Amino acid sequence: MGFLESKKSAVVETIAIEPVNSITGGISVKTGFVDENRDPIPVKENVFADDPNWKPNTFQRFMGSIWDTFSKPPNERKYLMKIDMFVLSYALFSYGLKSIDVNNVNNAYVSGMKEDLGLWGQERNLFTTFFNLGYLIGSTPSQIIINRIRPSLWIPGCEIVWSGIVMCIAAAKNAKTIYGLRFLLGVFESCSYPGFAYILGCWYGPEELAKRMGVYDLAGYAANMFAGYIQTGIYHGLNGACGIAGWRWMFIIDGLMGFPIALYGFYSVPDFPNNTRARWLSQKDREVGMIRMAALGKKPPKKLTPKRFFHMFFRSWRPWPFMVSYVLLWITGTSSYFNLWLKSLGIYTTEQINLIPTAGYGAGLVTGFLLANLSDRTHVRFPWLVLATTIRFVGAVILSVWNVGIGGIYFGNFCSYISEPVWSLLLAWAAEEFQDDAELRGLLAAVGNTIGSAFSMWTPLVLFPTPKAPHYPIGYQVVAALDVVDFMALVAFWYLSRREHKVKGLVKNSYGLWVPREEYLIHLEEIERKGIPIYAAATNSSSADISGSNGDLNAEKVPAEKSTPIKEVADQDSILAHEIAEVENAAVAANVATDENAVYTSEQPAEKVY
Repeated sequence: MGFLESKKSAVVETIAIEPVNSITGGISVKTGFVDENRDPIPVKENVFADDPNWKPNTFQRFMGSIWDTFSKPPNERKYLMKIDMFVLSYALFSYGLKSIDVNNVNNAYVSGMKEDLGLWGQERNLFTTFFNLGYLIGSTPSQIIINRIRPSLWIPGCEIVWSGIVMCIAAAKNAKTIYGLRFLLGVFESCSYPGFAYILGCWYGPEELAKRMGVYDLAGYAANMFAGYIQTGIYHGLNGACGIAGWRWMFIIDGLMGFPIALYGFYSVPDFPNNTRARWLSQKDREVGMIRMAALGKKPPKKLTPKRFFHMFFRSWRPWPFMVSYVLLWITGTSSYFNLWLKSLGIYTTEQINLIPTAGYGAGLVTGFLLANLSDRTHVRFPWLVLATTIRFVGAVILSVWNVGIGGIYFGNFCSYISEPVWSLLLAWAAEEFQDDAELRGLLAAVGNTIGSAFSMWTPLVLFPTPKAPHYPIGYQVVAALDVVDFMALVAFWYLSRREHKVKGLVKNSYGLWVPREEYLIHLEEIERKGIPIYAAATNSSSADISGSNGDLNAEKVPAEKSTPIKEVADQDSILAHEIAEVENAAVAANVATDENAVYTSEQPAEKVY
């Protein structure tokens, strides 16, 4: 018999067990009427077998405000640190290296490539166009392949090929060769970002995901920042060494760094909780991973068919508000044009042109992590995304006006740096809203990258033509208008998601995620059979409502003082599940309150659904 009794109606009776001390103390019963479609299910699984009375000390709370692992109970902390050490570390190294390569083209262009190869037209933008064409072609097929081939084989394998192609750019003699190589780079890099976003979403919970996605996203920003310093060092130290120009050495070094990172990936990528064979995970860790994701309400991956793919994207509204916002992040980023303006001033050296943008990347690192941290701590995504969109809009408006002085243009460009690293928040939000479909979660970023790449192939040529740099006729004006569209898409995604919850009759589990009530109760029953304790969780809707929806209850609540202790447990080794069964049996047997210590029941008999 389960932990929670309720009636299948809009307003149901619940009996929630409240351990005064989950191991040695008394237990009380509290009953009341709860709106089934609004209240969270008031239970929580002790998946890690930690002491439910454990509390972090002052230092752990302080460190937990920066990185949540520090304030977790011991067993949960150990598990998360292991996942961070392997999964997150490889994601950071791999994505960071690929971001260095993207930035290398911009740095190389202003560090001698333009003059060496005679690039006097739109070649700089065409390098991006051909890369995006490859990314467009590879993104969605790569994500489908991950559904058939283990990510621990596919992603590092693509990285080995990618590293060799990067080194080949150093030998390019003309722009056409680079066009072809950039196209291939896009194909083999397309599995990286959406693949890692998918994997991270399968291993972390809602209080952890945005920070991890944020750090993963910010690895690209950190790499871009350090790329400027690395390029400057290479320009001074290796320019002309062995008869090779400094900008060519950067591609050689970048490619060489990729091989050991790829080899590390074969070991560190754990695939998914339901099929992992990572050697660094114990059998217990693997079982906990599966139970934990089920506890969150996340469905495991299953076979993806063409019919399912069609229904996901063409028979439902669900992906499209997200997709609009995601694609617009591809188009509205303008930080890569900052160094062209710096060069046009004619007052900075090549080294300074490479170094000054690193301050913008540094600012983006700080704000990106801050937004992700605040999002996890406040349990909301929507308002922080709106804030970032507003900052990006302000920057685009300033650059549209243009005649605002050097300081104003600096500020406008820095707004772009500050507001760009919010992909992580959007993907974390999507991972939570689409947790009922693992394949859809994985395909969202891939399809979004495909559409974004399609737009990015031509929008830089039209909006930001290199010969017109640094003052583009319509570029920043269009970006400002698209930022408004982005805001509207975020509002639509928020509103339609809330409506979907009501239409489907979803409830919140103890983690604040929306799940089908009956399915979740069945899950609780299954894990209780496995001997995993289930404890009472707070039912305060204001604290549990992390999605921003109205948390008002239309149901009457019974004050806490009416809860009546019914048993004192003397044996410290007694099993909580046995105590729960006794309480439930007593509650069912009592049809009417007979004295002040009796359990209150409604006039209609309660029907057990779990």
